[in-house]
Amino acid sequence: MNNKNDGRTIDKTWTLFLDRDGVINKEIVGTYVTKMEEFEFCEGATDAIQTAAELFGRIIIVTNQRGVGRGIMTTGHLREIHNEMEAVIASAGGRIDRIYACTAVSDDDHNRKPNPGMALQAREDFPEIDFRKSIMVGNSLSDMEFGKRLGMHTVFVTTKLAAVALPHDLIDEQYPTLAAWASHLAAHLILEV
Repeated sequence: MNNKNDGRTIDKTWTLFLDRDGVINKEIVGTYVTKMEEFEFCEGATDAIQTAAELFGRIIIVTNQRGVGRGIMTTGHLREIHNEMEAVIASAGGRIDRIYACTAVSDDDHNRKPNPGMALQAREDFPEIDFRKSIMVGNSLSDMEFGKRLGMHTVFVTTKLAAVALPHDLIDEQYPTLAAWASHLAAHLILEV
């Protein structure tokens, strides 16, 4: 599933960008996670983030949350979910440095993936972020396009869509889950492209 190793070692100068639904927590297809009772971590996700916390200088979540814009939930509900999610991740030895959530309904919104707004906000907040030393992990092609628009290395997890044939213009690596990718990364400590 992976291509040749170019020998670039992951270290604390690297940033990990993560999608949320389908990567960290199980995605509820056709609707939204509107409260913590509906939030269920993907198997191995907290351990994967703990592994990533040892390797990456920054871990950033970038998530489209159109349910807020549609009035299905409030920003307060979203904040509660994220606060509890972060607490569980921290108790497992991981960390999230910042969460950016686009609540806009329109696909044209600058912050809605695949548009780059959330990553540009992250770089404003953390000027040391270098997109060429960043990885985007997501489970949709819009996540992959988001990463590629910014020059990131992309990792596609197949929790929602079927695996695609590689090589692919938008996808550098693919794995069944975030946990599978983190296990591979920890074992090799290098970036495959």
